[in-house]
This record gives sequence, structure tokens and C-alpha cells, in this order.
Amino acid sequence: MAEVQIIVGSVMGTAQEIALTLRQALVADGHLVRVNTQFHKAHLDTSHPKEILLICTSNTGMGDLPMNITPLYEHLKSDFPKLAGRRYGLVNLGDSSYPNFGQAGRTLDEALADLGAQRLGEPLVLDAIYAEDYSAQVDQWVKEWSRLL
Repeated sequence: MAEVQIIVGSVMGTAQEIALTLRQALVADGHLVRVNTQFHKAHLDTSHPKEILLICTSNTGMGDLPMNITPLYEHLKSDFPKLAGRRYGLVNLGDSSYPNFGQAGRTLDEALADLGAQRLGEPLVLDAIYAEDYSAQVDQWVKEWSRLL
């Protein structure tokens, strides 16, 4: 059993819906999961280094971070929390018809890696152009990711 914190960045609510689907699947696998839709520094409590982070974010059409996850990025870049060895996963939503497709997820991935965090598995990248219903992709990915915990 692992402890997982899902940190959500959502513009239109899709990433939040996917985060709840991820939570349900991870709980069914016996993991303890909490979801945070409004990031605060206290959510990245470095005194619990075994808690695994799962970033689930969309981005604006220009590739910017959603407003509710921007504080996470700012915290990573300004306060340099001790994340060396901390494990994390990434679910990245975007629309490939925009030139900065999935940039928000890549930005957070790079910021976490710069602090020594270790990504578990490959990111799940969801493209709005190809799917209205992501459930099959999410279900398959979370089953594989859960095994890595």
C-alpha cells in the first residue's frame, strides 16, 4: 500500500474529473489517496518523503499552467523544496491543435526532475483532439502505474 497525493491543475474541469477517476482506481488497488485541487505549500510536506505525488494537469491553449497549479510551480522554482528521491507520476492533458501541446505537464515534469524527484513510469498524455472520453486510456495507464508503487 502506498500513499499518493494527486495534485490537480484544471482549466475546464476535465483534469479534475480524471484525477477523481485515478483516485478511485488507486483506492481500489489498496492505496491511500488524497486529491488537492488548490495547491498550497503545506501539501508538499517534505517530512513525508514516501508519499508519492501524481500530477494531473491540463494547460491553456498557449501551454500555460492552470491557475490552481501555478503555486506548485512557483514553490518548486522559488523555495526549492527537498524532493530528491521523491517519486511522482504525471498525467498531462492538452490539445495538439495548439503549438504548445502539453507544455504545462512538461514544465512541471522538468521542475520536479530538477529538484531530484524521480518519475515513476512514462507520463500519460491525453490529446483532446482524439478523444472525448479518456476512460480507457486512463484505466490502462493507472493499472500499470499502480503496479510501480
